[in-house]
Amino acid sequence: MGAVVSYMECCQLLVAMYSFPESYYYTKLAMEKGYVINSTVKNVTLHIPVIAVPAGNPKGIKSLSDLAKPGVKVALGDPKACAIGRVAIKILKKNDLWSKVKKNVVVYAPTVNQLLMYLTTKQVDAAIIWKDLSTWAEARGKVEVITIPAKENIVKTIPIAVAVKAKKDGSLKSSLLFEKYVLNSKKIWEKWGFIPCNQSLS
Repeated sequence: MGAVVSYMECCQLLVAMYSFPESYYYTKLAMEKGYVINSTVKNVTLHIPVIAVPAGNPKGIKSLSDLAKPGVKVALGDPKACAIGRVAIKILKKNDLWSKVKKNVVVYAPTVNQLLMYLTTKQVDAAIIWKDLSTWAEARGKVEVITIPAKENIVKTIPIAVAVKAKKDGSLKSSLLFEKYVLNSKKIWEKWGFIPCNQSLS
């Protein structure tokens, strides 16, 4: 999603809607750069990290602490390239596990797609991914999910916002209507593994 922020900068906001970044981190960057209308920034869904393992869970992973066991091959997102990489390391540090799990990390994937690939091809025994990825076609029947207890987890949100370009090209009204539609489409979000944020819109 950092690429979207860069695109908005390079193309001088040729798009009216800026929406669905991987985490609030990228929206904050867009707000700081003046690319979005700050008053339109709203959280759409929760973004929940989970432990994912290949189907059958061959290493019997049940918790974060299991990622530190000898012989467990772990894949994490590259913290310089994707939000789940940064969040995963924060989760492990929060639970005093980073120094132990780090020894088992065999790859830092630049994208979530590659994390799934390492899991589905059984090149790794576990990875920390976003929960919604388990609903992707690439993961169905090939990946199992282990929930991280709330007190151990760091849950993020996926926001939406309207770009400042919408004010200039006359699309502000339609952009706001689309944003409202997105925020009210809870059943669609739930279908794809997301938990909508509690927002009541008239």
